[in-house]
Amino acid sequence: MASNLLRFPLQRTTNFSNLSPSLPPLPKTLFPSLQFPFHQQKIQLNFSFSHQNLIHKSHIPSLSIHSAVSPNSYNPPTTKEEAILQAKTCLSITLEKPLNNPRLSAGKLKKQKQPKLRVEIPVSNDSDESLTQLAFDIFQDLPVRRKDSPISLLLLWPNPTLTDLAGTTFLKSQSSNQTVQNIDISSVSNTDSYNKVLNSADVTVFLAPDKTELELIKRISDGVYPKPVVIFNPKWGFEEESGFGELSGFVGSFEVVYSFMGIEVRGLLSKKKAVVFRNAKDGVLSGDKWLVLVEEEEEEGKLKVVTKYKKRPTIGEIENVLYNLMAVNSPVTKSVKFFRDLVSNVRGKK
Repeated sequence: MASNLLRFPLQRTTNFSNLSPSLPPLPKTLFPSLQFPFHQQKIQLNFSFSHQNLIHKSHIPSLSIHSAVSPNSYNPPTTKEEAILQAKTCLSITLEKPLNNPRLSAGKLKKQKQPKLRVEIPVSNDSDESLTQLAFDIFQDLPVRRKDSPISLLLLWPNPTLTDLAGTTFLKSQSSNQTVQNIDISSVSNTDSYNKVLNSADVTVFLAPDKTELELIKRISDGVYPKPVVIFNPKWGFEEESGFGELSGFVGSFEVVYSFMGIEVRGLLSKKKAVVFRNAKDGVLSGDKWLVLVEEEEEEGKLKVVTKYKKRPTIGEIENVLYNLMAVNSPVTKSVKFFRDLVSNVRGKK
């Protein structure tokens, strides 16, 4: 096992029946691994890996992942490098087919489906440098096999500061297999120069976008159709998306190719830590399930799969799974079971 173990954000939620005015803070470090920030919210929890959630001021406890997933499942990462490699690989494989398929002439057959992809992966801290470095690690030298020409990526950033920093970061390495342009999304207009930039890109990526930018994101996505578009670490939470009105369907059309997040549920007597994970390893989005893994009671830091979902689970579904596990393993439940066993033995019953 690599010594550089992965820390991930644990989103915390609390049982409503056990909600107290103030919860005792969790220790800063539970497990030796890489640090990621922690988004704490007592009642309503945004269930997604979003840049806003990941760069919250407070810091988190963490799990070191020694995955207990079966060989036939896709193991969650154990290091930061492995998480980046997994995200980079599944994104590349998913993009490979649409980037190599010949485009249909206008009016032929039915309308092509535009590839809309989503990647959610933790950043290490709340700095601009952390986000731009993560983007560099993911999108620089993206291993997409292209038959004829190099890949052109357009990275659209939420503000000029990140755009300038990204430009400096990507200058560290030049790739012969692709070109990367970093542009502030607010500067994209209907001018001929920016339309030319948009049309010249093979893949357009929206980095850490805010929900206030959704109309612009939709307009840009429609403008580059049928070329692929990618949302990377959105600032909004998954639970918010149903309230986006007419844009809910647009946001929901983005397929999650990689997502890795931590969640913690606290009850009256105990708490349960878990990982929610999806990795479209082979680029077949319909065949990859969402896995929920929890920490083993007997072996701290070791995870096992407790349930799988065909579609992205809601926070309520995850809460139910974790609360049931907490109830089964709580001291009260175990005491009741012991008492029942004792009475059965006295009465001569099994």
